[in-house]
Amino acid sequence: MSVHLVVHADQRQFTIRDSGLRLTGSGWTSEAVESHRIGAEPAGIAIATARSDLVESSVTLAPSAPALSPAAEHVVEADLPVPSGRLVISGPADYPSQEKYFSVLPGLYRARVSYVPAGPPSVDWNDHEYGEHYRYVVELWPVEEQSDVEVLRQGATVWDG
Repeated sequence: MSVHLVVHADQRQFTIRDSGLRLTGSGWTSEAVESHRIGAEPAGIAIATARSDLVESSVTLAPSAPALSPAAEHVVEADLPVPSGRLVISGPADYPSQEKYFSVLPGLYRARVSYVPAGPPSVDWNDHEYGEHYRYVVELWPVEEQSDVEVLRQGATVWDG
């Protein structure tokens, strides 16, 4: 299963979480901001974006860990618990009607977030906003045991304009 999305990454982030849980912002430690580029919490993951704008993303459910994308500049993994079996992807300013939902089997998933350089999305976007365009590729697969956040490929120190 793979879904292509355009998300409003207001405040330079969007989230992927279980529909029954809410993020608190506790995942945004200094290490998360400076190195991980994701804020991982028990409820889900906030993904930092290079722009406060409409951004392209894709979410793919795989049976096991996929190969790393050679095009990705930055790649990080974290656990994503989905006890309800319903994922929500949304930006911080989205109304419930703007949130995107999809179903998976309830359980614990590993989420790999890859930052792949891209052009502007195919929808209207804010050309006055600064920052690079990326496609934020989220790959999920079921896991049995919890793991720490792990940066598999570290992107440039200055990456968001």
